[in-house]
Amino acid sequence: NKVSKKEIEELRNCYLSSLDLALKAGLNSIAFCCISTGEFHFPNDLAAQIGVETVREFKKNHPDSPDIIFNAFKDLDYDLYKNLLGS
Repeated sequence: NKVSKKEIEELRNCYLSSLDLALKAGLNSIAFCCISTGEFHFPNDLAAQIGVETVREFKKNHPDSPDIIFNAFKDLDYDLYKNLLGS
């Protein structure tokens, strides 16, 4: 199954909506549980890439935004996020 542009945009908007709410609420941090990695026919690597790119863009545009944590349950996801984040 191929991921559509609409599905990619929906995932991106999921992150953006959450980040916007966290910023407006004055939160110090927010954690994401690797949204859509391996679920809803999203490939893990694409879902991780969308998440990291969206968060980076948001942080760039909102330097006062909360700290962001990606919580990985699977070793595969941990490795994907680690590589994407350069840690």
